[in-house]
Amino acid sequence: MIQGAHSIIYSSDPAADRAFFRDVLGLPNVDVGGGWLIFGLPPAEVAFHPAESSGKHEFYLMVRDIERFVGQMGALGVPCTAIHRERWGRLVEITLPGGGALGVYEPLHECPPPAPAA
Repeated sequence: MIQGAHSIIYSSDPAADRAFFRDVLGLPNVDVGGGWLIFGLPPAEVAFHPAESSGKHEFYLMVRDIERFVGQMGALGVPCTAIHRERWGRLVEITLPGGGALGVYEPLHECPPPAPAA
């Protein structure tokens, strides 16, 4: 039934953020017209957290080695916060060219296998 997931990141400079995902992070993409890029992502997971109200969503990228990732970003001049530990993972935020922050973490939890595409 489900063949994948589509996430949206809102940006005040989407062209710069698209270029970052394409050129710096090296994610595969397709141009669906007019420079509007849609990026392929590695396997994903979703979790449901308790909240006072529904409707808020968060998006994180996951890596296997957070120190290596931070080193790679530093070599490319991409600002990262200091690594900090949460009970679920070791986390940094990178600053996107459009000014937004994107969480990147090394999970400390068990990861589920990818769901098969329908």
